[in-house]
Amino acid sequence: MLWNLKPQARAYRYVGHKDVVTSVQFSPHGNFLASASRDRTVRLWIPDKRGKSSEFKAHTAPVRSVDFSADGQFLVTASEDKSIKVWNMNRQRFLYSLYRHTHWVRCAKFSPDGRLIVSCSEDKTVKIWDTTNKQCVNNFSDSVGFANYVDFNPNGTCIAAAGSDHTVKIWDIRVNKLLQHYQVHSGGVNCISFHPSGNYLLTASSDGTLKILDLLEGRLIYTLQGHTGPVFSVTFSKSGEMFSSGGADTQVLLWRTNFDTLHCKDLNKRNLKRLHFDSPPHLLDIYPRTPHPHAGKIETIEINPKLEVIDLQISSPPVVDIFSFDSTTRTETTVRTLPDKGEEICGYFSNPSLMSPECSPTTVKKKAEDMSDLPSESQRSVPLAVTDALEHIMEQLHVLTQTVSILEQRLTLTEDKLKDCLENQQKLFGAVQQKS
Repeated sequence: MLWNLKPQARAYRYVGHKDVVTSVQFSPHGNFLASASRDRTVRLWIPDKRGKSSEFKAHTAPVRSVDFSADGQFLVTASEDKSIKVWNMNRQRFLYSLYRHTHWVRCAKFSPDGRLIVSCSEDKTVKIWDTTNKQCVNNFSDSVGFANYVDFNPNGTCIAAAGSDHTVKIWDIRVNKLLQHYQVHSGGVNCISFHPSGNYLLTASSDGTLKILDLLEGRLIYTLQGHTGPVFSVTFSKSGEMFSSGGADTQVLLWRTNFDTLHCKDLNKRNLKRLHFDSPPHLLDIYPRTPHPHAGKIETIEINPKLEVIDLQISSPPVVDIFSFDSTTRTETTVRTLPDKGEEICGYFSNPSLMSPECSPTTVKKKAEDMSDLPSESQRSVPLAVTDALEHIMEQLHVLTQTVSILEQRLTLTEDKLKDCLENQQKLFGAVQQKS
């Protein structure tokens, strides 16, 4: 569902997946929308009134998570087939898989600079991957529960994990150290979101509450009650002035924050001012920290807006169903379709660098007129449907080739491990014989 709240509430429902949709995310430029589903596919939508989408098939089990890199060039997906897959968005092609988890992978996220990927799995581990050499470079394990969700903080130095054991943990990946451990929920934590300043963390839990943690002071500051059941998803807006939450009660709530970003900036600016090297330590020196033992216990604020929240379902906002073309076409094929009047053709490219220099709002009308002179589908020597089918076959062959190469790599690794085991067994057998 894509909601447009101005000038009046209207919802667009994109229909294409054949099972539960588990994750959605806008591309950084806002011109694409990625979705994951239990039907084992990932779809890339153009968020307009026509619902054109491309379908990615490579996973062999339900897909749990999608995430764009900060530059919009890549997409990472996590699946119950125990794998993480990375896709190229310019060519809309599968690139490579990451295998080290031994159970379902629940979430995978890019770091802000795109050089790392963090993932969490039901094997009770959180892993850090290097996208350059495609290797696991770090591993955090937990003996109690597994992480439902994981993400980087805005500057990429820390990761936060939402635990099924009701906890939230924050690690510093530079020193591989657990910095903060929060036990503020009475149910499993399903989702987390960092404030753009990096000073606050928002959590959503199956206990029906949202909580806001102050990471600089290491304490809970707000408990928000608005949902009547488990809360599954939460996210801050880019500015941090608002955040939204979605729960099992079929409600999506939009919240406005009361801690302003200006205050955070002023605080950081003041703390960064140093007269000499021996100045007293400031907040950023010890970020993030836990409260001092001698500090008095500060009460948290509980907010229950049930009587104040406007229920948009009562006003019955119109819902427009948009059915997908169910195609697996690439960007080149997408450009063939003529945009609606007033739509920019440039918006069809995921990477602005791919746009031609003459692609500007002033030349859109000329381009539309030029495209109207192209031969229609009936005049083509090869029908468009056949072209789409051939491209689909080529993509499937490409995926099969990649899968076979991955299987060969895994078989080689297994053979190497088997050889090592046999050699160790022979050494042990020889040692036993010498002793006897």
